[in-house]
Formats: sequence, structure tokens, C-alpha cells
Amino acid sequence: MPFATLDGQSLHYLDQGQGPVVLLGSSYLWDHTMWAPQIEALSRHYRVIALDLWGHGQSGRLPEGMKSLDDLARQALALMDHLEVDCFSLVGLSVGGMWGARLALMAPKRLEALVLMDTYVGVEPEPTRQYYFSLFDKIEASGSIPEPLLDIVVPIFFRSGIDPQSALYQQFRATLAALPADRLRDSIVPLGRIIFGRDDILPRLPELDAGRTLVMCGDQDKPRPPSEALEMAELIGCPHVLIPEAGHISNLENPEFVTRALLEFLRS
Repeated sequence: MPFATLDGQSLHYLDQGQGPVVLLGSSYLWDHTMWAPQIEALSRHYRVIALDLWGHGQSGRLPEGMKSLDDLARQALALMDHLEVDCFSLVGLSVGGMWGARLALMAPKRLEALVLMDTYVGVEPEPTRQYYFSLFDKIEASGSIPEPLLDIVVPIFFRSGIDPQSALYQQFRATLAALPADRLRDSIVPLGRIIFGRDDILPRLPELDAGRTLVMCGDQDKPRPPSEALEMAELIGCPHVLIPEAGHISNLENPEFVTRALLEFLRS
């Protein structure tokens, strides 16, 4: 697996397939492997690049001085420069969509298509922000995500009806439980504070190219409800797709639907 040095740290990414480039941006607390069903299908027609967030997967720690999601957008552009990729499509889920929209605003001529999935680029509602920050304080203090916090955090990512004994649910829980203290304190908690303390770019959404943008959302997404997706799609003036039987990690809860929708949109 390849790495690129960005802002003094080693960023890990997957680079698979040939053809027009599609960049995949993952959710917070997940690495690039969350896109496995889509990578398998898309890489038959496209060159797929999927990066690991700082402190996630095999990427290094959060670079010094990072303060906003604009830094993530700038670093993703730097990765494309490193790979000598001029134009590409971007599919971002959750925080991947938050920095993805910023990248589209920073470099509109480089984006051929933009898909914003299970994401929101307005500010975090204040009660939710305070709640997440209180969880970050507990994780930072303990240097782990203890069992009672896992019981809170893990279900947030899935639809209500998911079987908690399913492999998807249990593997995610085990991954979070195994995170080492230094990674939590140096990267994951501070990155979480950047994500949930973000500024509002909703007023800039009309600047995006509506004809090249798609908003998608799991119909049972709890942290990023469909109402937020609809609000963004209306501001952009672009199509809006609800993903049935899916929560926040919609691409893994209904992979066939998501993969089909992505292929149709990217080919259009």
C-alpha cells in the first residue's frame, strides 16, 4: 500500500484500477476499507484512490497545527498533485463529504463530479456538539473507548434494526476497542473536535455545480438525518437520493444500492 508525506506526516492510501480517477473520502472512525464493496466494483472501470484519515488505518498522526476541515481538503488536493492527477471525481461520506465540499469550492475546475453522502456542511447543532465533546473528554482522559462508551458510539453508525451480533457491527466495535491511547489522544480526539467544531459553509453550496453533484443519505441515518441531506440538495439545486434500509455507513448497510447509484451517476 502506498504512502505520501503531507504536512510532515505519512498519509496512507489505496490506489487501484485504471481509467478516470475517483477519490473516496471515508467516515470518521473508519479507514479506507469501509469502501471495499464500492472499490471492487468501481475499480473495474475507474482508477480508485481511497485515503485513510490521520490516525486511522495506516496513516500517521494528525499533523501539527491542523485547525480545520479546510486542511483536510488541502491535503487531499496535495495527494492528487503528488499522484499527478489533474481532474477527478470525489465521493465523500460523513467527514469525507465535509472536506469534499470544501475541496470542490477550493478547486472547482479539478472536479468532474461530487457525491456527498451522509454528511452535513453546516455547523453541528450546539447540543450535539457539546455531547460529542463530552465523549471526547472521556476518551482523552481514559486513553481508550471503554465498554460503556462503545455501547453509545457504535450504534450511532448503523440503522436501528441492525443485528448487533452481525460481523459488520462486531468488527467495528472491536476496531474501536483496540485503538491505542496515543492514537486516540494525538489524532482521533483532536480530529473529532475539528469535525464537530466546524464552521458553516451552507451559504456557499449554491456555488457548487448542480449538474455534477449528487447528495445521498441513508433513510435511517441518525447523526446526519435525511432532512440535512435534503437541505443541502435544495441549496445546491442537485438530485437527492435516499438509500433504503441504511444508517450512517450507508454504503456498507446497502452496498448494492449505493454501488449501482454511484456507477449510474459517474457514467452520466
